[in-house]
Amino acid sequence: MRNFFVNVHYQNQVRLDSEEIDLDDLAPDELLIETEWTFISSGTELANYTGVEPQVWQEDGWCRYPWRSGYANVGTVRAKGSEAVRADVGQRVFTYAKHEAWAKFKEERLVYPVPDGLPGDIAVASRMAGVAATSILVPEIKGSPTVVVFGLGIVGNLASQLYGAIGCRVIAVDPVAERRALAAKVGVAEQVGGSPEEVQDRILEMTGGIGADIVVEAVGHSAVCMQALDATRRHGQLVILGTPRAPVTGNLTDFFGKMHYSCIKVLGALEWQYPFYPAVNADTSQYQKQKMIFEWLEDGRIQLEPLISHRMHPEGIEEAYQGLLNQKDTYTGVALEWK
Repeated sequence: MRNFFVNVHYQNQVRLDSEEIDLDDLAPDELLIETEWTFISSGTELANYTGVEPQVWQEDGWCRYPWRSGYANVGTVRAKGSEAVRADVGQRVFTYAKHEAWAKFKEERLVYPVPDGLPGDIAVASRMAGVAATSILVPEIKGSPTVVVFGLGIVGNLASQLYGAIGCRVIAVDPVAERRALAAKVGVAEQVGGSPEEVQDRILEMTGGIGADIVVEAVGHSAVCMQALDATRRHGQLVILGTPRAPVTGNLTDFFGKMHYSCIKVLGALEWQYPFYPAVNADTSQYQKQKMIFEWLEDGRIQLEPLISHRMHPEGIEEAYQGLLNQKDTYTGVALEWK
């Protein structure tokens, strides 16, 4: 069988490639999934595509070129190995499989059944809600705190929605007016734009001069981390949700001094630090997180439909990457349809 997959060959080079695979050759713990939809992670995939991620250049890097991209997949199980137990043949599943027409997926990684009636493009886009949801798991949340979210790409938008869903006051920050408008459309009532100085002044004004209880950096840029720290109140919490990759020159003493003098707790929110399935020594798991996301989608507490700006075929992968990279006002989320 001919299998098609997205391949980032080198810096700023991506295309749809193909290979011959044997669909009957499955490891005992593998599922064979016929893909319906995949979703582009604009943070991770574009960082690797553009070469901003340092590991693309490292000999043993997890994403060294050439790199087969993608980690959001919805499809139907067509066969399974002799020891696979987490899905049945014929069942629609959500997994972290790559952008490919046929996926041989080890079920030790996350496999979750797609709820009946949930469209495939919405189910696969929920992968970005999974990334965002880590930001509500790591901080200590008491009462109804004020939360400022820096960055309204799809992950920051969803983080804003998730905090709103648990009763927080959310102030969303982004310089792009279209992104702020989209946040308003999905129920994020307060947004701020402008220069860093204007944003800081506005946040202080909106919080009575004290700053936010929790601040989420959802951009993945070290300079924004410093701006986010300045927006955090004394004894507040700063959540680093975006992955910092590009080098930034600055004075670390300013950062650590602010943390120290204001007793601010800085928390990393990388989802991969949570186990795929419930474990005795873990507070939660990616399985439980995905369960919550599907439930909140079904009861309307969070919205994904307005965030999917483009539905494309895999042949358009270069156009999709370039759009997400250079047209941030119109490209908010891209789902790839494989059938």
